[in-house]
Amino acid sequence: MAENSFFPITNWSENDKPREKLMLKGKSVLSDAELIAILIGSGSRNESAVDLSKRILASVENNLNALGKLSLSQLMQFKGIGEAKAISIIAALELGRRRRAEDAVELKKVTSSKIIFEIMQPIIGELPHEEFWIIYLNNSNKVISKSQLSKGGITGTLVDVRIVFKTALEMGATGLILCHNHPSGTLIPSDADKQITRKLKLAGDSLEIKVLDHLIVTEKNYFSFVDEGIF
Repeated sequence: MAENSFFPITNWSENDKPREKLMLKGKSVLSDAELIAILIGSGSRNESAVDLSKRILASVENNLNALGKLSLSQLMQFKGIGEAKAISIIAALELGRRRRAEDAVELKKVTSSKIIFEIMQPIIGELPHEEFWIIYLNNSNKVISKSQLSKGGITGTLVDVRIVFKTALEMGATGLILCHNHPSGTLIPSDADKQITRKLKLAGDSLEIKVLDHLIVTEKNYFSFVDEGIF
């Protein structure tokens, strides 16, 4: 066989075809490239769906989180990926992100800052803009609800203390955790971050609703005000 000859998936053994492999051996044995190949269905005349998928993954250093950030137009720059295939990839990765978010909501009692990170990272960890969220807890430290307080930037003027604690009282929350993301990846709290924390903590003390922590979340890590001794 010539060095660069193309051997289409239709000529592969049944055990090596991604769809058949999934049916015969289960989803867990498939590589990321094979799963993406199933999504896009076919490659091009000179490249199998699996090879095309490997090429796409290689462009993001085989990082699925990075792949999930590619836009429709960026995916369509790959030869063999048209609009329909690009949409299929984006939709599948978005479903995966939402599944992680739903799984996180079902986490048991909050006993550490790491658990809060696991809840919020799928929601805000990969956003290109800042969002500020409040996590409401009951007296067993279980998550009652979480809600977005502001979007696009954080300043004292965007924090409506009345809404935060009105919601807490309506839900019967006895504690809350502040959480926002830093798209830049830095884990150093700004003066505005510290000011908002003090403002909400003071208001909570007067209502006997404790502000238990404030987390800064990035794509892969987090900063806890409590863990770092700022509270």
